[in-house]
Amino acid sequence: MPATRILLFLAGLAGAAGVALAAAAAHMGGAGLETAAMFLILHAAALVGVTALAAGAPGTLFARVSLIGGFVLLAGLVLFSGDLTARVFLDDRLFPMAAPTGGSLLIAGWLVLAISAAFRR
Repeated sequence: MPATRILLFLAGLAGAAGVALAAAAAHMGGAGLETAAMFLILHAAALVGVTALAAGAPGTLFARVSLIGGFVLLAGLVLFSGDLTARVFLDDRLFPMAAPTGGSLLIAGWLVLAISAAFRR
């Protein structure tokens, strides 16, 4: 399966998880769930955009770097939102420093996407 299809599939899961967490936050309360939901929904939309851009330039260095940035965003999203969600539902962290590591990966993913612009023709 091409990387663009995988990333699009995972973006869909992130969006669905974001909507589910937003609903849970509305019923249960909790700033952690609201933050996790917001990050999931916003980054899911960004990942759809990354997928579309990469699919429009198949096989190019731009597409490869963009997809790397997308997967780094995805990893950061899982760690950051996953840790915030675990704190609410499990009353524990995923592991020490999971949220800050995820946040750092999110920043890195956005920077990789910015760098990918240098490879666009």
